Amino acid sequence: MGNFAEYENYDATGLAGLVRNKEISAQELCREACDRIDRLNPKINAVVTRMDEQAGKAVSDLPSDAPFAGVPFLLKDLMANYAGVPTSYGNRHLKNVPAEHDSELVKRFKKSGLVILGKTNTPEFGLTGVTEPEVFGPCRNPWNTDHTPGGSSGGSAAAVAAGIVPTASGGDGGGSIRIPASCCGLFGLKPSRGRNPTGPDFGRVWQGAVQEHVITRSVRDSAAILDTTNGADSGAPYEIRPPERPYADEVKTSPGCIRIAFNTKSPLGAPVHSDCINAVQQTARLLEDLGHNVEEAETGIDGPALAKSYMALYFGEVGADIRGLETVLGRKARPSDVEPLTWMLGMLGRSFSASHFVEAMRQWDKAARVMGGFFEKYDLYLCPTIAVPPPKIGELAPSSGEAAMVRTVNTLRLGGLLKISGVVDQMAEKSLSKMPFTQLANQCGLPAMSVPLHLNEQNLPIGVQFVARFGDEAGLFRLAGQLEQAKPWFDRVPSL
Repeated sequence: MGNFAEYENYDATGLAGLVRNKEISAQELCREACDRIDRLNPKINAVVTRMDEQAGKAVSDLPSDAPFAGVPFLLKDLMANYAGVPTSYGNRHLKNVPAEHDSELVKRFKKSGLVILGKTNTPEFGLTGVTEPEVFGPCRNPWNTDHTPGGSSGGSAAAVAAGIVPTASGGDGGGSIRIPASCCGLFGLKPSRGRNPTGPDFGRVWQGAVQEHVITRSVRDSAAILDTTNGADSGAPYEIRPPERPYADEVKTSPGCIRIAFNTKSPLGAPVHSDCINAVQQTARLLEDLGHNVEEAETGIDGPALAKSYMALYFGEVGADIRGLETVLGRKARPSDVEPLTWMLGMLGRSFSASHFVEAMRQWDKAARVMGGFFEKYDLYLCPTIAVPPPKIGELAPSSGEAAMVRTVNTLRLGGLLKISGVVDQMAEKSLSKMPFTQLANQCGLPAMSVPLHLNEQNLPIGVQFVARFGDEAGLFRLAGQLEQAKPWFDRVPSL
């Protein structure tokens, strides 16, 4: 299989079938993927750590009955620990610290037969919706390398869209699977809180906002991989009801006639690009043609209040991450140990009280109850995945004036003054205005997916998001399977 187009004709399920039927060997598949890293990665900077030696050993010891035996795979370089290989979190110090053991999810990926070839680019501590860390440099979108693949799982999405691997891992604490899936024309599902394991090092990651899964080209790959990974591990803080049957079966099952609410308004009242509005409206018409009951409706969520509560978590988690970095450094952290914006966010985290944080978490609980009532009337909620087409590299970075302000704040340690001045609220609005739709599912623990149904006139992907009631990944997979048949996207690939 030396032919580029031939490899791209298969998803992970298809490649696994070739290996199982002995039409190709796992060694040949991995050589092909490694050749693609050599050839394509210099253009997009998606893979930041090569693991050729580990992959070679894995191929020689593959479990013969594994569903994805021999399929090339990449790990996001955040949370996904692989023993002996650094998990950088996009940080200049952590990129040199090998993990002591595998994370539980990585163990399950390995058990499924996926062959891990490397780690993918991510912003520092996964904090932004673009992937432009100082330590590795920006990751680029295969559809147009002047544009971002999104974040924080941007490296994984770029590698899949470029055809290096058919699927790669991602983590999603505020849209970090769905945003890059939308930017790169891929399918990305964030599971319900507790669906996939977070151990042994984590429990409630970002207070339950984060779930890990994969980014794929096909719906069936996402479903089948979730079949191999879902379920609580030892010490898990949540135990969610297991699926009634394999998710792979749901993809082939008709969703029937379901009730779908749609909305194109930003929860922050900010502008939404016409391309993103049109994508939702066209999807709503397609859903009606497929026999579903579709109506325009709002959730009733207080968007600005929920955004402020999200930023309270954001600041606090960054502060905790910097404290955690000190255990690796063996000393107090200094501003030079992290990116300037990361340091300022950490200072803000230290400036808020414990009671403020608790109040923010109560907002999350209120929102979850509101969405529970919303899903008594509707089965799914449709909205844009993000509010703009994929931004250009550097477009969302701080301006020169903002960067100077950050340096001054960091030098003079003025985090408390920033909070009092109202700059924090302005930062929250600017940070979320381009990507305001995805955080709701994280805060409420709901499953949500970005579906790649549209391209704009500039040939850039525009995803649409569906959110379901807690625990209903099955409903999302049934609809996604129907949409994939009605408006196929698998053969729509960028040309690098």
